Amino acid sequence: MHYSTTLLFYFHNLTPIFFSFSLFTGFIFTCGGTLKGKNGTIESPGFPHGYPNGANCTWVIVAEERSRIHIVFQSFAVEEEYYFLSLYDGHPHPANFRTRLTGFQVPAPVTSTGSIFSLCLTSDFAVSAHGFKIYYEELQSSSCGNPGVPAKGILNGTGFNVGDRIRYHCVAGYTLDGHAQLTCVTSTSNIAVWDFPIPICRAEDTCGGTFRGSSGTISSPDFQKDYQSSGECTWTILADPGDTISLVFTEFQMDSKLDSLEVEGSDPPTIWLSGINIPVPIVSNKNWLRLHFITDNSHRHKGFSIENVPNFLCFFC
Repeated sequence: MHYSTTLLFYFHNLTPIFFSFSLFTGFIFTCGGTLKGKNGTIESPGFPHGYPNGANCTWVIVAEERSRIHIVFQSFAVEEEYYFLSLYDGHPHPANFRTRLTGFQVPAPVTSTGSIFSLCLTSDFAVSAHGFKIYYEELQSSSCGNPGVPAKGILNGTGFNVGDRIRYHCVAGYTLDGHAQLTCVTSTSNIAVWDFPIPICRAEDTCGGTFRGSSGTISSPDFQKDYQSSGECTWTILADPGDTISLVFTEFQMDSKLDSLEVEGSDPPTIWLSGINIPVPIVSNKNWLRLHFITDNSHRHKGFSIENVPNFLCFFC
């Protein structure tokens, strides 16, 4: 049996938006819609009391031509490994995939490169968390938008337009990884962008770091000895403005279900790697790359190693 209905919502600018959702006896819950207007909010179904199991919801935000869309997460709690919020820089198509979010940490703000941005919530039939609430707004070409504040971080600066600079530092006990100062600049496509990604604040006793230089090597913790403990490592690799970064894998062996290496700043913007096949080389589309390694302690594998490539500008930790 199938039930369906349509709801009418009004956002901050009083633009009427129609949403439709369907509930099937097979426990598939669909929702979402097309959002238009200068700004508005998106909430997962049932927020903050938990989203339904078996959810399949897609929201498509459409801004004015030549404008971009700035997404700010106000709340985020999505059950890890079972529920995902996928972001697309454009319509929800694999070619436009940006990143996949899960867990209980509020993500950093996200800015689209064009006038369309999509979000897709997918959940299974396990226990749900309280979900998410997102604020979005249109950005003019001269604004970079507020990049946000990392967990355990402090932001100094209130201007986010071309020429403005902001600076970050971390609270005691945490180390800043990345570039401490960000400047809003005009890109080659004539839109405002930050010259470096937002830094992160890493606990001093955890793995990761910031790396600069013309070559080097990166490897997973205890490489060749089988990594055994669960945890996360994040490395930020920085080059001079106008330069790019090249990564080539020489060893790669990870559990395909429980371990992953996320590479951000490439083309496509985010690449997820897992399994036992050596990935193809990755080249950045900016002057930085960020590697985020997540491992579970249920299995033991060799891990990965990356070495520099002659005749390329390569950065490794």
